[in-house]
Amino acid sequence: MELYLLRHAIAVPRETPGYDDDSKRPLTPEGKRKMRRIAGAMQALDVQFDLILSSPFTRARQTAEIVAEVFQAEKKLVLEDTLAVGGDLRTLINRINTAYGTLERIMLVGHEPSMSELISVLIAGDTRVSITLRKGGLCKLTTSALRYGQCATLDCLLAPRQLTRL
Repeated sequence: MELYLLRHAIAVPRETPGYDDDSKRPLTPEGKRKMRRIAGAMQALDVQFDLILSSPFTRARQTAEIVAEVFQAEKKLVLEDTLAVGGDLRTLINRINTAYGTLERIMLVGHEPSMSELISVLIAGDTRVSITLRKGGLCKLTTSALRYGQCATLDCLLAPRQLTRL
């Protein structure tokens, strides 16, 4: 299985008036523009996926929607509560295995620190590996059997700046 982990793009800052509910913070216009360029770069890199699982938080959902639109894959987008801020990684992994374990390529769109922690758990077995996944950053992991613990190989970790230069 190939897993693509994508952190949401640039969102409205937490302290912005009118966004007291963190789950409602949208992408900024700059975040949307950059995400379109990043999605185009993913196409240039021949990224392929059978499903996009996204946090239901507005900023992650909008990021996933941009990717789905660029890839003409709107029907492949599913909102997944376990990817929301504070979601449990074991529950997420179990959900992927139970509901989507037959798929070969899945994109996960979520938040920090959960995305970096997931990468660390899958490549090293715990959350001690220090990984920086910037807003709009993309990571690719490969695993023959997804489980909580060391089970994956890190294929690439790309910063948004690298992606937007493609």
